Amino acid sequence: MTVQSANASLHRIVVVGAGFGGLVAVNKLAGAPVAITVVDQRNHHIFQPLLYQVATASLATSEIAWPIRNVLRTRKDVITLLATVTGVDKQARTVRLDDASTLAYDTLILATGARHAYFGHDEWEPVAPGLKTLEDATTIRRRILLAFERAEREIDPTKQDGLLTFVIVGAGPTGVELAGTIADLARDTLPRDFRNIDTHKARIVLIEAGQRVLAGYSDELTDYAKRSLEELGVEVELGRAVSQCTADGVVYGDKTLAAKTIIWAAGVQASPAAQWLGVPADRNGRILIQPDLTVPGHPEIFAIGDTVSLTGPNGKPIPGIAPAAKQGGAYVAKVIKARLAGSVPRSPFRYWHQGSLAQIGKNRAVIDFGWLELRGVLAWWIWGIAHIYFLIGVRTRLSVAINWLWIHARNQRSARLITQGQTNEGLGED
Repeated sequence: MTVQSANASLHRIVVVGAGFGGLVAVNKLAGAPVAITVVDQRNHHIFQPLLYQVATASLATSEIAWPIRNVLRTRKDVITLLATVTGVDKQARTVRLDDASTLAYDTLILATGARHAYFGHDEWEPVAPGLKTLEDATTIRRRILLAFERAEREIDPTKQDGLLTFVIVGAGPTGVELAGTIADLARDTLPRDFRNIDTHKARIVLIEAGQRVLAGYSDELTDYAKRSLEELGVEVELGRAVSQCTADGVVYGDKTLAAKTIIWAAGVQASPAAQWLGVPADRNGRILIQPDLTVPGHPEIFAIGDTVSLTGPNGKPIPGIAPAAKQGGAYVAKVIKARLAGSVPRSPFRYWHQGSLAQIGKNRAVIDFGWLELRGVLAWWIWGIAHIYFLIGVRTRLSVAINWLWIHARNQRSARLITQGQTNEGLGED
């Protein structure tokens, strides 16, 4: 069965993935003589830079995610399908969906994102979830909050210590942000809520195989980030890779650490888009793309964002971050519109790095604009304003701003809800 587009007489564009890149491409194609079909396996768009704030009970899921249909409700030229793509037939120019139906295209845009990678140890995922989806975030939030709940009831000091030990593997932006916010949660928000435990004694351990936290930043900013984490009480372990990960803890270097809550922030693996197409990919599964963001040998297929591997003019890989995906989406839309008008832009895609931002904890952040570096309170305010600006909708911006101001003033997080699981999960005998 073939699913028809809104108007088969128009140029048919299928966009797989409604993340940053996919939505920007759709928005930039507004007014073009095309019929667009957006396919995503979830019904919502996520503002991923703030996903860790859901995981650490700072924000609710509805404050960083929006129904795709609602986002595109004014676009009569767009059909939205909730489906999972299982393959692509390049010769027939069709996309296969999970119900065995197919979707025909004239131009295909793959914006399928990435998942966390365990470097050959996928068996670690059940005990060390990563953070890429709302489901991941609520799972991590549940485990963090349940750890404190279980510790409140535990009378064995050794077991209680394990419950109050939180391990984050990977000291990139996500790992640093998680570690700092969990430290804030344990030291500022929760102390007055418990009677049998002192949440100040919670151990937050950040483990990194490399020699630096925030490796993509300057030495001065990474040193500041490490010092700030340690001032918050985070134990930073550098130069030690995790070699074992179980429900009882981790082994890293020559150390064994008992911990009941482990969060994975150490690597990413691209979607299976390269496998669908049967094209070359790098070791992380990202498509080795052409400079114009097309798949080699198939100018009708574009790929953007975390789906691809591309080197910038400076010889460095283009990072898998939201601005890169957005710029890729805008570029692809420009090329498609030019083609439809009978011309093709000659210039290849050029990524403009607008800066790197990472929050470390309350009143602590680092920003690297390339030409200017900031840290501390000023960087924290700029970080917050920038993230609020890029949220969708006035109501969401106001809600997030009020939540952050409340956390800043009162150290209270209103999203401390244990959901999507049994509230007594793991409370029985070990």
